[in-house]
Amino acid sequence: QVQLVESGGGLVQAGGSLRLSCAASGRTFSRHHMGWFRQAPGKEQEFVAAIHWSGTGTYYAASVKGRFTISRDNVKNMLYLQMNSLKPEDTAVYYCAASSSDGISWASGAKFEYDYWGQGTQLTVSS
Repeated sequence: QVQLVESGGGLVQAGGSLRLSCAASGRTFSRHHMGWFRQAPGKEQEFVAAIHWSGTGTYYAASVKGRFTISRDNVKNMLYLQMNSLKPEDTAVYYCAASSSDGISWASGAKFEYDYWGQGTQLTVSS
């Protein structure tokens, strides 16, 4: 079992930066691949970024590549999403999720690969 709690959301101006955090409980965090997803009002939930359990591989949606950085600390059981050059279209509820998959689809954001989800944190980017 992995329980996930996101934090760090808020209101930021376009062009600004913010870091989201996801605290994980449970002893198996370091054996799970992790991902960030987001859902804007009236839209489907979409993949943002993912990271291998070891931290050695990171994957991004085209819309955030070069602006967002996913990272993890397996000692502290923490997942992070550093977001720079924020745009109003980044406004959404952001969710972290954990995957125990042995496959590769988690890296491209296949939601069925993710077993555990947080409750989400709201990011609003004003223009």
